[in-house]
Amino acid sequence: MSRVAIIAGFALRESLRKRVFVVVALLTVAFLALYGLGVWRVSKETDFGFSNGVEGEVVAAATLLGLAMFAILFLGAILAVFLTFSAVRGDAERGLLQPLLVRPLPRATLLLGRFVAAAGVCLIYVVVVFLAAVVITHGFIDWWPDRLLAPAFELAAAVGVIVAISLAGSIVLSSTANGIAVFMLFGAGLTAGLLGQIAEALDSKTLINVARIASWAMPFEALYQTALSAITVDTVGFARLAIDLGPFGGAQTYGALLGPYTVVYLAALGAIATWAFRRRDL
Repeated sequence: MSRVAIIAGFALRESLRKRVFVVVALLTVAFLALYGLGVWRVSKETDFGFSNGVEGEVVAAATLLGLAMFAILFLGAILAVFLTFSAVRGDAERGLLQPLLVRPLPRATLLLGRFVAAAGVCLIYVVVVFLAAVVITHGFIDWWPDRLLAPAFELAAAVGVIVAISLAGSIVLSSTANGIAVFMLFGAGLTAGLLGQIAEALDSKTLINVARIASWAMPFEALYQTALSAITVDTVGFARLAIDLGPFGGAQTYGALLGPYTVVYLAALGAIATWAFRRRDL
């Protein structure tokens, strides 16, 4: 484990040198400022009330937080890609990997160290930004989500899956190609979620099954939908319907198997990545 910690520290220092965290910090501050402005204007310009059994502030707050969760997932994906898109092939081409691997250092240890560093940073980032969005929402609209920590860690786990995918892709793809591929896969996952919502509106069983299979194949989307569902898990009526409809793929639950499945998915992806890395001539 000491070797894993050393590699993780090396990866974080390299990210600081590239000013990755500066870029993400600026984007995050801009997002939270715009989100706060939006929530403030909604709270000022909307007449919240109780009409036909619907609490207006619950609908508004849950919808706004759902939008924030999409933005947090996107920012987390950016951070995940920035930390890993050139982790193997890019570093090998710049001559950064060879001194590490002649120690000797098992290649599996190198991959695990890079994953621990990137996933750890992304977990802290997503949880902190989500909680900040929740506090901002509550500051202007008197509402708390039904669950607080569960959706935060589900969003973090979704970004962790993106970290693993990007790290695995860095073994076989160049930095630019890997970054493009991961973002295209990210978009495909969101499209699958949106397709599922359209399928439910059209009552198309075939499209619903296709969307569900795609979400299991790209579990970051399933985790995102589950996180959306968790913030209104105890809410009923129109307020629950509003958040279930979106954004960019609505709230869904995937059952108790999603957590173990994600762990198995990451383990399988790690095994494949390790096998490919060992076969690669650096």
